[in-house]
Amino acid sequence: MKVSVRSLTDPVGLLRLAALVLSCLAFGLVASVGAGAGTPASSYWAWCMFTWCFCCFFTLLILILEFTELSGKVPMSWEDFTTAFAMLATLMCLAASVIYPVFFTCSGVAACPRPICATVASWLCFLAYGGEVVVTRLRPRGQISGFLSTVSGLLKILETFVACIIFTSLDSAMLSGFPGLQWCVSVYCLCFICALLIILLTIGRLLSYFPVSFERLVTVTNVLSATMYLTAMVIWPVYGFRGVPRRSPTWDKVLVVTFMSIFNFVVYTVDSIFSIRMVFWSQAS
Repeated sequence: MKVSVRSLTDPVGLLRLAALVLSCLAFGLVASVGAGAGTPASSYWAWCMFTWCFCCFFTLLILILEFTELSGKVPMSWEDFTTAFAMLATLMCLAASVIYPVFFTCSGVAACPRPICATVASWLCFLAYGGEVVVTRLRPRGQISGFLSTVSGLLKILETFVACIIFTSLDSAMLSGFPGLQWCVSVYCLCFICALLIILLTIGRLLSYFPVSFERLVTVTNVLSATMYLTAMVIWPVYGFRGVPRRSPTWDKVLVVTFMSIFNFVVYTVDSIFSIRMVFWSQAS
């Protein structure tokens, strides 16, 4: 069986090896400490643990497949897959590096050193994945291919990530008695599903089976998603903060969803502009 040592020694390979070690280190340190008794934000602890486990597993999988040169036999767009994963891992590690120290670091004095080391490892892991994204983007234009390597593709990954943060912050107690909030959750789910389907179809090389233009479909989806997020951006804070004590855990979660809704609306708007420019301006020229 052929092996590719170069896949481990080139800049991207070294960054992946560093990310593998750091994500495993962060996961192990946090697992040894636990969430802490009485912690109100257990969903955030689960998100951080899932992030490091997810990144560690898929980084190891990518390294093995490229080292054994089996990546070329995988029935999907390998470049799109690795680009999407690197971008997603960068965002997930950034979120975990912010969330974990805010809610969990030094919750107990005796267990303080390990959470601090885990936070440092998570930040370094974020830098490693971010470096992979930068190195990939700095390749000569002729070496960059695939939708997910473009600005619109990277924005699509960002949209799904922000939706995941929203889902992590949602609580069933927030939604009772307010149909407006239920509409907002429907918006988050529908837009997330559409963005995720576009990513999966791109990775699976299934775009050729579409009976319509893929670029036009993405443009329509982006415009509709931006419009729907506009309604959620207005409705969520109007009803979400009603009857919620200020600075309580529920209030903090409602605030997170509010800011993430605004942020994702901006991302979808920018994505719509790029899509419209790509479809109509390129055709006009």
